[in-house]
Amino acid sequence: MITAAALHHGDAQRLLKFNDEESPVVLQLGGNDPGLMAEAAVRGEAAGYDAININVGCPSDRVQSGAFGACLMLEPDTVARCFVAMRDAVTIPVTVKSRIGVDDQDSDAFFARFIDTLIDAGCTHFDVHARIAMLQGLSPKQNREIPPLNPERVYRTKERCPDVTIVINGGIRDVDSACEHLRFVDGIMIGRAAYQDPFFLTELAQVLSGRQPPSREQIVQAMHTYALREVDGQHVQIKHITRHMLGLFAGQPGARRWRRLLSEQAHQRVADPDLLLDALHAMAKAA
Repeated sequence: MITAAALHHGDAQRLLKFNDEESPVVLQLGGNDPGLMAEAAVRGEAAGYDAININVGCPSDRVQSGAFGACLMLEPDTVARCFVAMRDAVTIPVTVKSRIGVDDQDSDAFFARFIDTLIDAGCTHFDVHARIAMLQGLSPKQNREIPPLNPERVYRTKERCPDVTIVINGGIRDVDSACEHLRFVDGIMIGRAAYQDPFFLTELAQVLSGRQPPSREQIVQAMHTYALREVDGQHVQIKHITRHMLGLFAGQPGARRWRRLLSEQAHQRVADPDLLLDALHAMAKAA
């Protein structure tokens, strides 16, 4: 997620950079000014992103101070104007990510008004975190945990709007719950669970596609090759890669050894991509 203002005033080339291995990849934009949002969408398309998503779901204080994110659910007409400006400026899809309500606006009727305003503007794809956002009194972390999940509201929206793509997000932590959601909506979005246990995605992909996933060890070997390229050619520090791999062996024998070595050694000045292979070998020995 990048703010439209950051792309307008900052180093857009650096902010928008991604690797081919990440494709297909979506750029999520935060903002409330149709002109700036359209400009940012154009930059995103030029950078090679496959779609643009409007952030109408983040509840953090910093986002609220910029008058975007979840607080924009209270201003559906503003979101619609941004959507129209962005859609008219690019050829790739423009989508919306939201919550199901905000504060005391916690009803099917409120959510329906928000969705219908965007549908009337031409939006056909919604990613929905199936919780309301509490804009006062809860941190972003608490907003991911304390407001109760209400997936049935999302299901009812799909039933009411069968021609619109509805993707559900929130609390999906295992294959069974993921497959259960897919009985009622078009897709699932997984965030924290995939970050904390990245191998979960390969297990889910195996169930949904029938393809045999790579092993964790094969993933480490592939990431070692990737890290060699990034560290040598892009002057990236290895810690910026290993920090996202700490959960790769979650629940496996030797996982603590893996996490400890990456956490302690990746910050050392002499650390290099071979740390991944060293940690893999040490973990196997510990197991």
